[in-house]
Amino acid sequence: MQSIQAGDYSIYFNEDAYVFLNAYLKEHHYSKLFILVDSNTNENCLPHFLSLLATENEIEIIEIESGEAFKTIETCVQLWESLTELGGDRKSLLINVGGGVITDIGGFVASTFKRGIDFINVPTTLLGMVDASIGGKNGVDLGNLKNQIGVINSPKAVLVDTIFLETLPQNEMRSGLAEMLKHGLIYDKDYWYKFSDLGSLSSDDLDELIYRSIEIKNAIVSQDPTENGIRKALNFGHTLGHAIESYFLENPFKTTLLHGEAIAVGMILESYLSQQKELITKEEYLEIKTVIQSIFSTTNFDENDMEPILNLLIHDKKNEFGKVQFALLDGIGKIKINQHAENNWIIDAFDDYKR
Repeated sequence: MQSIQAGDYSIYFNEDAYVFLNAYLKEHHYSKLFILVDSNTNENCLPHFLSLLATENEIEIIEIESGEAFKTIETCVQLWESLTELGGDRKSLLINVGGGVITDIGGFVASTFKRGIDFINVPTTLLGMVDASIGGKNGVDLGNLKNQIGVINSPKAVLVDTIFLETLPQNEMRSGLAEMLKHGLIYDKDYWYKFSDLGSLSSDDLDELIYRSIEIKNAIVSQDPTENGIRKALNFGHTLGHAIESYFLENPFKTTLLHGEAIAVGMILESYLSQQKELITKEEYLEIKTVIQSIFSTTNFDENDMEPILNLLIHDKKNEFGKVQFALLDGIGKIKINQHAENNWIIDAFDDYKR
C-alpha cells in the first residue's frame, strides 16, 4: 500500500512503516526515545514493535493503565513527571503505541512537554487506525466530558501495522467499524454499501477498507485542519454519541460503552434527526438503522437517562453561541453541518431507537 500524505506528515502501512521509522531514526539523531504504551499494548503489541525497531537510541518504556477512565490531566501530570525524571529534553521523541487513548494523550503530552517535542503514532486498534491517530487532534477528557482539553498538532508520522488487529477482541473490532461506517455515510455511498455483508470480507478486504477509511478522513481533515467548516462532517453521530459515552462512563449503574459502541447509537439517533429534517428518506433511515443494529447490540435506555444525556449536550465542544450543533446526513454519502434539533425530536429519536 502506498503511503498517504496528510499535510506535513505521512501515513505508512505494514512493512513500509518500519522501513520509514528506522530510516527516520537514523537520520534525526534524537537524544532519547520514549515509547508510551498501556498495560494491554505493553503485553500484546510492544514485543512485535520492538522486534522490528532498529536504532542505537536509548529507549525508555512508559506504561499507563488502559481505558478511557485514565485519559485525564492527572495521567498527563504523571507522564510529564516521568519524562522529566527519565531525562527527556526538547530533542526527545515520543512514540505512542496503542489505541485512541494512547495516541490522544501521548500526542497531547508531547505537544506540551517543554513547549513541544516530536511524536509518532502507532495505532494498534481499528478505531485508532481509522480515526483517533489521524488528523492531529490530541487531548484528554475533563471529568466525564470527552476531549475538552487539547491541541491540534501533527505527529511526525503515523505507522499502521494491521497485524496488531489480531490481538483485538471482537468488541474492539466492532468499535472501530463504527467510524468506518461513518466515513461511508458522510462521504462515500459505495464505501457504505461494502459493509452490508461483513461475513463475506477477507483479511485482504479489511486492509483495503482500512486504507480507504483513512483516505476519507484525511481528505476531509486536509481541507479544514482546524475544524471551522467541512471537518465538522466527522462529528456525525458524535454529538449524541459523546453524551451517551460520557453518561455511561460516569453512571455506576451502567456498563461503560466503548467509543464505537456509543457512536453507533449516535449515528442511528442522528440519522433519525436527518429524516425528521427531510434530509434523508424514511427508507434510507431504516436501512442505516438495520445495518448498524446488525453489527452492534442494542443499548438499553430508560426515561431517567434522558435528562442527564440532554444536559451533557450543553457541554459538547462543538457547540457555538449556546446552541447544540449537529452534522446530519444530506442523503447517504453527503453531510450538512451546523444543524440544530429540538429536545423533543431527540427524545423521539431515542424512542424510535428502542423500538
